[in-house]
Amino acid sequence: MSCPLPPDALLDKARTVLGQGLLDAHAVEAPPSPCISVCRMDDDRSHCVGCLRTLDELRQWGKSDAATQRQIWGAVLQRCGMAQPTL
Repeated sequence: MSCPLPPDALLDKARTVLGQGLLDAHAVEAPPSPCISVCRMDDDRSHCVGCLRTLDELRQWGKSDAATQRQIWGAVLQRCGMAQPTL
């Protein structure tokens, strides 16, 4: 999947979530959604242009446990070109 440059708001949120340790495998609290309220699919409908999640990841989020949410965040971080913790 080819993604455009991630929005600054998503990068800021990712840094905050990483800094709070919410993506650590042993975090007590589940991570917040990557959503930055720019909910629009790209032209080929492969991912949201705001949070860079795929349609499947968007559908999964609400019913996923914290571990799966961390995996989704990991995929988002990868699409952003950011380092991710070992999950």
